Amino acid sequence: MDSFTLEITRDGLRPTVMWVRHDVTAERLEAPADAFAQGCGWPVGQTLEIPRDWAPGFYIVTVRARLTSGELWEREHFFVVKADPAHRPAAAIVVTTSTMLAYNDWGGANHYRGMGDDPRDDAGSPLSSTQRPIARGMVRKPAGAPREANHLTLPMRGAPRYPSYEWARLNGYSRHHADSFWATYERLFVQWAEKNGYELDYLTQHDLHMDETVLDPYSCAIVVGHDEYWSWQMRDAVDRFVDNGGGFARFGGNYQWQVRLSDDLQTQFCYRLPSLDPDAAASPRTATTVWEAKSVGRPGATTIGLNGLGGVYTRYGTATPRSSGGFTVYRPEHWAFEGTDLYYGDQLGAAPTFLAAFEVDSVEYTFHRGLPYPTFEDGAPQTLEILAMTPAVRGEEDRFGGLLPIGGPEEEVYAYNRGLGDDLPDYVHEGQMRGAGMIASFTRGRGEVFNGGSTEWPYALEVGDPYVERIVRNVLDRFLAAGREGETSADQ
Repeated sequence: MDSFTLEITRDGLRPTVMWVRHDVTAERLEAPADAFAQGCGWPVGQTLEIPRDWAPGFYIVTVRARLTSGELWEREHFFVVKADPAHRPAAAIVVTTSTMLAYNDWGGANHYRGMGDDPRDDAGSPLSSTQRPIARGMVRKPAGAPREANHLTLPMRGAPRYPSYEWARLNGYSRHHADSFWATYERLFVQWAEKNGYELDYLTQHDLHMDETVLDPYSCAIVVGHDEYWSWQMRDAVDRFVDNGGGFARFGGNYQWQVRLSDDLQTQFCYRLPSLDPDAAASPRTATTVWEAKSVGRPGATTIGLNGLGGVYTRYGTATPRSSGGFTVYRPEHWAFEGTDLYYGDQLGAAPTFLAAFEVDSVEYTFHRGLPYPTFEDGAPQTLEILAMTPAVRGEEDRFGGLLPIGGPEEEVYAYNRGLGDDLPDYVHEGQMRGAGMIASFTRGRGEVFNGGSTEWPYALEVGDPYVERIVRNVLDRFLAAGREGETSADQ
C-alpha cells in the first residue's frame, strides 16, 4: 500500500467520526517475534492533541487502506476520553483493559496459548504487552458475530460446537474475538445506556490501578461483560469506593485472576501458578494466580461478593449444554427485582435471551427451606444475599474419547488444581467440577454492590429482554440516587 487513512470515531449508539487524515504514509516496520511479550518498539508516526470539546467516550482509531489486490484492509485500536471534572457524570464505566490484555493474541500469543513451535501447544505467555496492536475483533467487528455463549442446544449424543471459533477462522478474526472487550461486551451496554438517557464517564482498569482515589467523584461505578483479570491495586480502588458510600454495579462474570502491571504500565504479568512467578517468594500476596489461593489471602468475594471458581461455564460447549440459559429466581422481593413481576422459581433471562451463559460467578452455598444461603467459607460477605442461581461447571466433560476439540476441558482444571495443591482451599478440591452461577448483592461500609454474575448482561440488553432491562435500571437508579442524597447531605 502506498498510503492509508487514519480515522477516529467516538463509538456508541450513534458512532461519530471526529477526525480523519487521508494519504498518510509511513515506513514498513516488522514486528519482533516476541512482540506479544515485549511490544513492537515502533516509533511514533502521528500525534493528535485531543480537543477539549470531545465528549467522554470510547474512541476507535481505524487504519484503512486499499491493497493492490483491491481488497479494503482495516485494523483498529482505541483510547478513552474522560470528562472534564467540572462536568463529570455521576456514573463511570470501567473498561476491562486487563482482561483484554490477557486475551489479546496479536503477535502470536496471550496468557492462554501461542508459545512454542507446536501449533497444538496451548502454553500461554505470562507477559502481555500494551505496546502492540489489538487482536482483530476485540475493538470492532460485524454485527451478528457469534458469542462464546452457545445459543444452540446440543442434540442427544451430539458433538459440541464453538461458533465463535469457527466464524473467526473463516473470516480472519482472532480466535479470542468474543472472549473480552469492547466489541462483544461494553459497546452493547453503552449503546443501551445512551439510548435510555444514562450519562457515563469512561475509565479503564489501568486508571484504577494507578490511582486508588479515581472512583471517588462518582456515585456509581459500572463493570460489564468479562472482567476476569484484576490487580491488587484495582481491587483497592473498588473497595475504597464502596466503603465510602459508592454503588458498584457489576453486570459481568468470571472474576478469577490476580495480575501485576509493570511500573510503566506497558507489561501485564500472569504466571497462574505461584511456583512459576519469580516474585511470589518475595511477595506471596501479589502472586499472579487465583484470588482464592491461600497464599494470596484475598478471596474475590470480599470485593464483589462472588468468585470465578464457584461457577465458570454454562451453555458453552459441553458445559451444561441443555440448561435453560436463565437464572432461577429465589428472592423476588429484593429491590433489584422491583417492578419486574418475577415470582419465586421463575426463569430470568432464559432462551432466547441466554443471560446465564458462557462464564458465571458464584460462592459456596447451602439451601434452607427453599432458599440459598452462603456458607461463608470462601470470603463471602456476611450481608450477601443470593437472588438467583443457575447450574454451572468448572470444565467441559469429554465424552468423545479425545477425538473432538473441547474449548475448556475439565482435565485442564484438574491439572491446574494439582499444580496449586494445598494452596487451594479444601472446598475447591472437594467440589470437583460442579458449581453454580449467581446474581447477588451486599452492603459494605457505607456502600453497596450488585453483582449480576454473568458475562451476558450486555447481550441481554441488546436483545431487549424487559426483565433484564428493568433490573439494570433499578440498580443504576438506586446507586445514582444514593449518590445524590449523599451530595445533598454533605452540602448541608
